[in-house]
Amino acid sequence: MTQSWQFWAVLSAAFAALTAIFAKIGIEGINSDFATLIRTIVIIAALCLFLTLSGQWQKTGDIPAHSWIFLVLSGLATGGSWLAYFRALQMGDAARVAPVDKLSIVLVAIFGVVFLGEKLSLINWLGVLLIASGAVLLAIRV
Repeated sequence: MTQSWQFWAVLSAAFAALTAIFAKIGIEGINSDFATLIRTIVIIAALCLFLTLSGQWQKTGDIPAHSWIFLVLSGLATGGSWLAYFRALQMGDAARVAPVDKLSIVLVAIFGVVFLGEKLSLINWLGVLLIASGAVLLAIRV
């Protein structure tokens, strides 16, 4: 089971859900940007421990320049996402913020097709449309 991408994707979704709940509780009464810094420090420490225990450290000189460029860009995008997400959580309900944040799924599908040349079938596009519709419906306050 741990050899399938589906297992890891579901685990990622579960951790992402916990992230929203824990963050919503944790940012109460503090600046959302500072809360993001605290979360980032915890992530760095946990990853360093994980890499040490699993023996997965690599020499940075062995990483191609192309990888460095796109990993730095990804890190900057992640930072922007986290700052915006925590600000949104501080201002809104977790049950509404998280689905809107997951519109990233829709954007990944579009960007994957446009920039990476990925192909999606009609049924895949229907799924994209349903995700977008669901996020919008969840965000509406009635």
